[in-house]
Amino acid sequence: MDPLWITVAFLFGFAVRQAGLPPLVGFLMAGFALNAMGVEGGPMLENIADMGVTFLLFSIGLKLRLKSLLKPEVWAGASIHMAITVLLFGTAMFGLGIVGLSYFSPLDFKLALLVAFALSFSSTVFAVKVLEERAEMASFHGRVAVGILIMQDLLAVIFLTACTDTLPSLWAILVVPGLFMIRPVLMWLMDRSGHGELMILCGFLMALVFGAGLFELVGLKADLGALFLGIMLAPHARAPELAKHLLGFKDFFLIGFFLSIGLSGTPSLETFGVALLLVAVMPFKVALFFVLLTRFKLRARTAVLASLSLANYSEFGLIVGVLATANGWIGPEWPMIMVIALSMTFVLAAPLNTHADSIYQRFSDILKRFETRTRHPTDVPLDPGEAEIAIFGMGRIGTCAYDAMIEQHGDVVIGVDFDHETVQHHQNAGRNVVFGDPTDPDFWALARPTGKMRLAMLAIPKQRANLAAAQQVRSKGFTGTIAATALFDDEIQDLEQAGVDAAFNFYNEAGLGFANHANELLEKRLLKPHRPLK
Repeated sequence: MDPLWITVAFLFGFAVRQAGLPPLVGFLMAGFALNAMGVEGGPMLENIADMGVTFLLFSIGLKLRLKSLLKPEVWAGASIHMAITVLLFGTAMFGLGIVGLSYFSPLDFKLALLVAFALSFSSTVFAVKVLEERAEMASFHGRVAVGILIMQDLLAVIFLTACTDTLPSLWAILVVPGLFMIRPVLMWLMDRSGHGELMILCGFLMALVFGAGLFELVGLKADLGALFLGIMLAPHARAPELAKHLLGFKDFFLIGFFLSIGLSGTPSLETFGVALLLVAVMPFKVALFFVLLTRFKLRARTAVLASLSLANYSEFGLIVGVLATANGWIGPEWPMIMVIALSMTFVLAAPLNTHADSIYQRFSDILKRFETRTRHPTDVPLDPGEAEIAIFGMGRIGTCAYDAMIEQHGDVVIGVDFDHETVQHHQNAGRNVVFGDPTDPDFWALARPTGKMRLAMLAIPKQRANLAAAQQVRSKGFTGTIAATALFDDEIQDLEQAGVDAAFNFYNEAGLGFANHANELLEKRLLKPHRPLK
């Protein structure tokens, strides 16, 4: 059945992408289609799905700033949201049982709270996929959303550990200090693994052996081990390179995860109706996230983008439901209800996240009423001041462009990035770089009155992010010049249609620059007097 899985998954993913939605929606639909054809998942697909989640959490760990979990908007926001959701959802389901609604009647108040607990989580897999496609993992709202998800995952791990009959091995006490002891060795291995296939294999070794495998060996959750080891290796200078090497493998294995959800079973009309009821209350979860995040002084836009990325149910909630069913606490129909609700929220949340900025702009006047008078110190909209040239995305390409423009135009150049650590690094190096987001309408509202800015250079590594930035810039009345980078020739046309005046293929320009430097070197050598041989 493997060729069938691949073919159906590709066809649905391809069709959905043409409609402007993330391919993961197509993979979910492919799972449902395969299920309707009588295809079953099996151990191989389950293993692929597990590896996808393992690599996902390992990649998150490689990019995670551990101190971000200590921010009040993360730990307090996640905890308060879960407490309110569990209490209100549990009370509502208990009430539905009292009035005799099917599937809710067998639930007493404690069991209703347990089901509500399973529904309080949001999907780490979905949110990270969406944030990566929009190149927003390092943005402030992306870090807040991922931090909340990790806090939820930790609570789920604690619950699962407490509810299983098998306790972790006594050796589990030594795992964490043991990994810290061999951490220098692991980092040395990363240093000495080169940049090719050995580096990829090193990533597999770290994620699946020292992370997931070691934790599973001592009775701890394998995914937690992958996340923990990723966090341990995150300070290494080559951690971003390792994450990039594993990106394709992670994306491929996660296809198995989405297929396995769709293949979980065939719903009855009643289970579908209950799932639809659960989906109907999802706006409450989103609204609660928005209100809580604005109470922690986040801007309305930041709160909207973070809340929409959490607008779904979670695979961890499904695991909690399966465990509760296995222990006889809830009926066997509940895992299927959760699978349907999870799938439907994925399908609905995908277009919401794709058009998140448009949603914010349309309702910004209403949403801004929820903002506090004071702002979170890391969420203040950027004022470009007297800058005439702005470079968005201060990675390697943006940094080279910034240095070249400074040399030619002087202090009228400003660099902009939405990663606070990147901004701090450049400021320490003496560059005029500030925190900001080119897709943020509040930035362009400040830039427009000055009328100073005449050139915007988009050097963001993701095509979708560059497109969104270009559209945002033009929609706010910017009449200056926009230049952007692209990795492929077919992306250039899309950028020009979005309002970019000139788009450049990064590889072509790199080759041209290399040739120019070589020619300069050749000319210098030809002008030098010939040294006579001794």
